[in-house]
Amino acid sequence: MYGFLFLFGLFSPRAVAQSGSFNTNGVTFLHLVALQLSWVNLSRNLLLAYQSLGVVYGDLSTSPLYVYTSTFLGKLQNHNNEEVIFGAFSLIFWTLTLLPLLKYVFILLSADDNGEGGTFALYSLLCRHAKFSLLHNQQAADEELSAYKYGPSSQVVASTPLKRFLEKHKRLRTALLVVVLLGASMVIGDGVLTPAISGIKSVDTSFSFPLAVLSSVSGLQVTAEKLTDAELLLLACVILVGLFALQHCGTHRVAFLFAPIVIIWLVSIFSIGLYNTIHWNPAIIRALSPHYIIKFFSATGKDGWISLGGILLSITGTEAMFADLGHFTALSIRIAFAFFVYPCLVVQYMGQAAFLSKHPNSIRYSFYDSIPGPVFWPIFVVATLASIVGSQAVITATFSIIKQCHALGCFPRVKVVHTSKHIYGQIYIPEINWILMILTLAITIGFQDTTLIGNAYGLACMMVMFVTTFLMALVIIFVWQKSVVVAALFLVFFWFIEGVYLSAALMKVPQGGWVPFVLSFIFMIVMYIWHYGTRRKYNYDLHNKVSLKWLLGLGPSLGIVRVPGIGLIYSELATGVPAIFSHFVTNLPAFHNVLVFVCVKSVPVPSVSPEERFLIGRICPRPYRMYRCIVRYGYKDIQRDDGDFENQLIQSIAEFIQMEAVEPQLSSSESSSLDGRMAVISTRTVQSSSSLIATEQEDFGVSDSIQSSKSLTLRSLGLVYDDENPQIRRRQVRFQLPSNPGMDHAVREELMDLIQAKEAGVAYIMGHSYVKARRSSSYFKKLVIDIGYSFLRKNCRGPSVALNIPHISLIEVGMIYYV
Repeated sequence: MYGFLFLFGLFSPRAVAQSGSFNTNGVTFLHLVALQLSWVNLSRNLLLAYQSLGVVYGDLSTSPLYVYTSTFLGKLQNHNNEEVIFGAFSLIFWTLTLLPLLKYVFILLSADDNGEGGTFALYSLLCRHAKFSLLHNQQAADEELSAYKYGPSSQVVASTPLKRFLEKHKRLRTALLVVVLLGASMVIGDGVLTPAISGIKSVDTSFSFPLAVLSSVSGLQVTAEKLTDAELLLLACVILVGLFALQHCGTHRVAFLFAPIVIIWLVSIFSIGLYNTIHWNPAIIRALSPHYIIKFFSATGKDGWISLGGILLSITGTEAMFADLGHFTALSIRIAFAFFVYPCLVVQYMGQAAFLSKHPNSIRYSFYDSIPGPVFWPIFVVATLASIVGSQAVITATFSIIKQCHALGCFPRVKVVHTSKHIYGQIYIPEINWILMILTLAITIGFQDTTLIGNAYGLACMMVMFVTTFLMALVIIFVWQKSVVVAALFLVFFWFIEGVYLSAALMKVPQGGWVPFVLSFIFMIVMYIWHYGTRRKYNYDLHNKVSLKWLLGLGPSLGIVRVPGIGLIYSELATGVPAIFSHFVTNLPAFHNVLVFVCVKSVPVPSVSPEERFLIGRICPRPYRMYRCIVRYGYKDIQRDDGDFENQLIQSIAEFIQMEAVEPQLSSSESSSLDGRMAVISTRTVQSSSSLIATEQEDFGVSDSIQSSKSLTLRSLGLVYDDENPQIRRRQVRFQLPSNPGMDHAVREELMDLIQAKEAGVAYIMGHSYVKARRSSSYFKKLVIDIGYSFLRKNCRGPSVALNIPHISLIEVGMIYYV
């Protein structure tokens, strides 16, 4: 019973590890079961299982349209007898059982990163349990995040030497990142190939368009009325443009629209498969035995091995189950596949094989020929709609992968739109959506051949599975803390199966299989250049930090005039003072009275709760009025433009000032306080705290500090800003000190300075950086930095836009980084 509950995700290994063992506390076990099987949880998962049918399983469920055709149209044309057809069905059955069902549903979905899936989710887990990460500005405080913890805290001694070996060699950690980028790039490549393969199959045997929107109308090939090649190509392009245009509606709306189509499709193919099995050849049931696989290869030899590229198409779309996990839940995806999708597919493949065993000459149009005449046109319409839906799974997965890559410093800044209030992982990325559409249309128009794109698609899917298996083996060792032997058995077993398919797919590289390699290479180069350039820029900042002793020597005034206001200085440094600040101090005659060094960074967790988002600390002694704020986001979090950041920051600093007065460990004596300890300031604590009294009012336009400014230029800019943004409503929050006679005089004075600075206005200060390679650098490094990285920086979203900084309050400082 325990095993059943584990397999179907009714509770996770993480929950067991946190609550204790089964045997020592039966009440704890029953409590877990009751918690996980509560009616609210079950109903939510059933609803998500329904939605997942329209997003996750569209591609996998439309595979019966072309699997047998792709398998037998090659060198197996001379072997299409009953025994070989039975063997092909046996191969399909066991492939579906071992890879999607066993590997993904029963094993891989248990390795979620707090509900997030995909290759980067596995990499994030590994980076939190071993020092594999190449990411910068990570701190020990990040390990105290609630989302950071996963599973038991004890370490397995047997894995320690391997862990130390991998941590010691940077080249191995770089190789691990390259493997992860390869897997992510292949998923993005799938996002291009799947819609192309989802087109309309042409009526002419010598000229056919790409497979699932293209394969859906392959039924037209068996009808009397035929469309011309140009008409089919135009229809395919219209369908693809419409599909990508729907993406902005959000996953949940698309899912509710598409789910009924996939359900009707699966019920239809189940019914047709059952009818064909009973009517044509009930003996096909014997092919469930793996003995028929041996017979298949004995009869076909090398031709049978090459034909595995066609069998492979029966599991394309499987990776979407794991990559789309953030849009749903593991339990909902398990329920949908194990109890609905899997039985329907098995029965359909069985029925189609039964039909082919009696009609071997119908291989080319096997699916449509096997449909009983009276229901042909209804099934044809449903097949067309289902094939269009088939592209949705990988498009959605691509959005998730891109978001994870960006958050972990491996992809240029793009706009991420959160499309659901209830499921936090449902996102839409406009730039990526239209890039995918252009690439998909280019492949559809350029190739116009189902076989070539099918070869490319199968190879891309298997490469993703191969990478995922490798990362999962590492997770078993370092995250689940199992024996190396267990991980080796997992790796060898699934790599053997996937290796056989991959070797067959690699044989088709000249026949279209090169496409995913080219696509993944392009995306991989983009990712690695961005990661490399970002890391080099950060290292420059790290090694050119301003000396805090130099700041102390300047005194509280910093040697310049301190004017009213708050200056928020943005930097990627989580410690120290960035070089941009010394540039300001030496070139400007005045600076703000209160300075806050803000670092917005990503941590290798899916999400950071608002209660743990802010880390507040002090730089230099109290008279300097210099603070540090680190804002932490997970790779699943989205930085919203809610206009409340300033107020939360002021309240958090005020709370820190109060805490510092009553908790001496947060600060040391003023003489030695250079870059003091930091504290997590919870937003809930801030809201319930009496440090400051906040009063709110709503108005339109820019802040009062601009409207009341004596500068005619600033006021005119404010009026222009109001004219251009007439609908922006802002909350004007004014702070007051509570009447607390017991408050320390120094604390009260500091809080008053903070309030007055907020009333004077807030300025956002950022570096407008230009990154160049040193003159002594190699030509390759100059190519990467001066051309590649510079091009990406110029053509992605600016940091001020990504951080939702108001332009009216932005000050940019030019700096050249020689890396």
